[in-house]
Order: sequence, then structure tokens, then C-alpha cells
Amino acid sequence: MKILLIEDDLMIGQSLSQFLKNEGYAVNWCQDGKSGDQALKTDTYELVLLDLGLPDMSGLAVLKNMRLAKVASPVLILTARDAIDDRVAGLNAGADDYLVKPFAVAELEARIRALLRRTTGHSDSKLSNGEISLNTTNKTLHFRDESFPLSAREYAVIHALLETPGKVWSRAQLEERLYGWQEEVESNAVEFHIHQLRKKLGSESIINIRGMGYRVKKS
Repeated sequence: MKILLIEDDLMIGQSLSQFLKNEGYAVNWCQDGKSGDQALKTDTYELVLLDLGLPDMSGLAVLKNMRLAKVASPVLILTARDAIDDRVAGLNAGADDYLVKPFAVAELEARIRALLRRTTGHSDSKLSNGEISLNTTNKTLHFRDESFPLSAREYAVIHALLETPGKVWSRAQLEERLYGWQEEVESNAVEFHIHQLRKKLGSESIINIRGMGYRVKKS
């Protein structure tokens, strides 16, 4: 899952970026409204975390622009503005949820999961395909009678594959799920994480379509 974080506070931005990466998300971080607005025009995101009090362009203006451009990514506003009028204005402009600072990261993660479930059409916290299931709350993979804890990047890869069983994911598409702008893409990272997942699930669990990418067979 790729998240766009638009937050001008350096400490908050750094801590949120690191937290989200540790949870298995790829994060692109913009520190002002104009760069966030541009990022939404040039890339696609599964979720946007948006501060309202931004330099150059307000968060509300960024939100209005993305909805006018028919960008459907869910938006979670993160702001210190807790007045009812501010909340109503944000929701009316197209935000999907609103979280007032300061907040607990556990609540942020729960709200992110809820928004992603809503937009991907999954009603609970489990992705399943045949004998494989992934608990998106505790990041645990289940296969037959065994359970496996996952690294953040193993989780990102298997989440993509189980979210759309049968779809072929190219190496580049999976790398987008693994890395944000500020991160260097490691050579053969996708192949390494696929190998680690196959060790847990069996060699036939993830199919390599030569010259195209990887998929799990839809059950």
C-alpha cells in the first residue's frame, strides 16, 4: 500500500513516516501544500494523510483540487484544528475521516486499516484465498494449520497479491508497494521477499509469470 503524507511539521512527519514504513506501507512525504498537490497529479496513492495548516497551499485547497480532478483516494485529515466547523469543512470538501492531534499511533493505524478495507471492498481484517489468509491487524500470515509473523516488506508483498488474487503484479508495481521516494530500491528485493514467502507457503503458492511478474492463483 502506498500512502501520501502531506505534513509540514518535521518531527511529526519523520515519526509518522517511520511508523508507517515499519507497518509495511510505502510512504511519500511532502512538507508543503504545493508539492502535495503536485504529487497527487503525478502518482496514485491508496491513501492520503493530510494536514490542514500547510505552507504555500492549505490542506483544504489540496483536498478540493484532488476531488475536482476526480482523484478518489481516501483522505484522512490529521490536524490540531478541533472545532466542529473545521471538521465539517474538511468532510464536506471530500475527506473520509478526521483525526485531531495529538493522537495515538494505534488509533491512526486502526483508522487507516478501516479506510483501506472500505475502499478495497473488504469488510473485515482478513484477506483470504484458498488455504492462505492474512490478518491485516496483527500482520500474521496463516497457511493450513500454521501461523507466520511477517517482516514489513513481506507483508506488503503478500498483501498486494492476496488483495487481488489472479492479478499479475510486475516487479516495478511491487517495488512501489515497498519503497517511498526517499528510499533506495534494493536490487532483487522483490525476488528475495517472494522467496521468503514461498518458504512459508510452499514453492507453488506464488506463481512467476515469466517476463510479466507474480500472482497467486485465485481460489
